[in-house]
Amino acid sequence: MIARGAAPRAIASLTLALAAAGCVPAVADSPPAPKAAAAPAAVAPSVPNAPPVPKPLPGPADFAFRGSMIQGGTLIGQVPGGTRTLTLDGAPVPVAGDGAFLIAFDRDAPASQQLVATLSDGRTVARTLSIAAGNWRIENINAPYRGSASSDAEFERRRPAELAQIAAARASHVESDGWRQQFRWPATGRLSGFFGSQRVYQGKPGSYHSGTDIAVPAGTPFFAPADGVVVLAADAPFTLEGNLLIVDHGMGLTSAFLHCQRLDVKVGDHVTQGQRLGTVGATGRATGPHMHWGLKWRDARLDPGTLAGPMTR
Repeated sequence: MIARGAAPRAIASLTLALAAAGCVPAVADSPPAPKAAAAPAAVAPSVPNAPPVPKPLPGPADFAFRGSMIQGGTLIGQVPGGTRTLTLDGAPVPVAGDGAFLIAFDRDAPASQQLVATLSDGRTVARTLSIAAGNWRIENINAPYRGSASSDAEFERRRPAELAQIAAARASHVESDGWRQQFRWPATGRLSGFFGSQRVYQGKPGSYHSGTDIAVPAGTPFFAPADGVVVLAADAPFTLEGNLLIVDHGMGLTSAFLHCQRLDVKVGDHVTQGQRLGTVGATGRATGPHMHWGLKWRDARLDPGTLAGPMTR
């Protein structure tokens, strides 16, 4: 993996507020103007399976956000007061009882997405989110694309069951507020692989790197980056991931830790930020000991660096 460039990322931290409209006093001795008929409130189309907020919430007239409005980034937001349902590009987004919610943007997210809150009276509050482009390390290779190194019979036999386990783990619903926390790095060391990096073989793109690699010696402990619930702890090494651990932080946000030497937690365990989860190894398809930390929100692959910030040692 080549070293990451020093180009800065655009990280947007937005707080939106809606100003109240002023009033114009009536002119003295003027006859009262006839009242105009009130326009009917706009009603949003119903969204199948949109999770309702437990009850109409008091709060601001507009959205508020904190986080990174960038490809691979996440936002934590607050819905407008009175919100009943929330959608992002038409897909339902769960909202916590205090009106907080989480959304995130894939490595290849489009330049804009539409966030819509439907209020209890049928009105809507919509915001078009402008997603900044990520700064990925792209390496052009003057050689033909040779496909994946995983195209062998044993891999093809075992892989479908492994993918089914991963999908089932990420589809499970857990209660955790880890998504609200400032994430920490699970281990500290030399960054040997960067999220989003990709090789292009004579114009044909290969797969991009879906996580961040931290090169540390085998046996180095790694720790929970935030609170969560263990939803997958491999009892045998997977073909690619080796000893795989997945922790759900709530609201659809999950961490995956690959190539582990040993796992110290099991499925169903509630873990707290900073808790030891296991040790780093080189199981699965790894060329040496390292921690591969991957993050996903639903199907969106995320940059761990946008949640954890710069690594301090």
